[in-house]
Amino acid sequence: MTMAKAQMRKHIASILQSLSTEAIAIQNGAVVQKVLTHPRYQQSTRVSIYLNTPKEISTEPILEDLFRNGKTVFIPRFESKRSVMEMVRLASMDDYRSLPSTTWNIKQPKLDEEREDALNTGGLDLIIVPGVAFTKDGKRLGHGKGYYDSFFAQHKQSCGYYPFSIALALREQMVDDLMVTERDHVVDEILYQNL
Repeated sequence: MTMAKAQMRKHIASILQSLSTEAIAIQNGAVVQKVLTHPRYQQSTRVSIYLNTPKEISTEPILEDLFRNGKTVFIPRFESKRSVMEMVRLASMDDYRSLPSTTWNIKQPKLDEEREDALNTGGLDLIIVPGVAFTKDGKRLGHGKGYYDSFFAQHKQSCGYYPFSIALALREQMVDDLMVTERDHVVDEILYQNL
C-alpha cells in the first residue's frame, strides 16, 4: 500500500507540474467562491486553514475573507523532528505576510514563537485541508507524513468531536479511488471546479 500511495503521489505531481499558472488561477477562483458561499464556512467562527504551495488552491483570498468577517483563524505549524502538527492562531493579514517560509516554501510561524493553540482554547469548527489526491466520497491522500490524520485524532481526543472538514482540490487531483487505512481520516466534503 505504501508503494501504491507513493506512485499515486508521483503521478499527481507530474500532472500538476504540467498545469499552467492560468489554468490553476481559473479553477482557483471557482473553488474559492464555493468556499465563501458554503453554509458550514459561513457558520463557523473558529477556522483552521492551510497556507498553500504554488500547485495548490490558493487560500489567501479565503484568509482575507476570514479576517474581514471577524473569524478566529488558525494555521498549521509543523515540527518535522517530532512529526507533529499543531494549529496556531494567526492574528491578521499583516501577521500572515510577515511569516517566514519553511524549507518546503510554506509560510509558518517559528517553532519557538508563543501562539495560541486551537486545542487548548476550545477546538475548531472547521478545518480546510490540503492534499495530493481525493475521491468524491472524501478519501484523501496527503503528503505521507500523517500530520492531518494525527491532528484529527488529537482533536477528537481533546475536544470530544471531529471538526467539519473541507478539502480544496484542482480537478486534476480528483481520482476514482484511493487505498486508505483506518488511520486515514475521511474528509466531509471536497470542493473543486466541476466541468
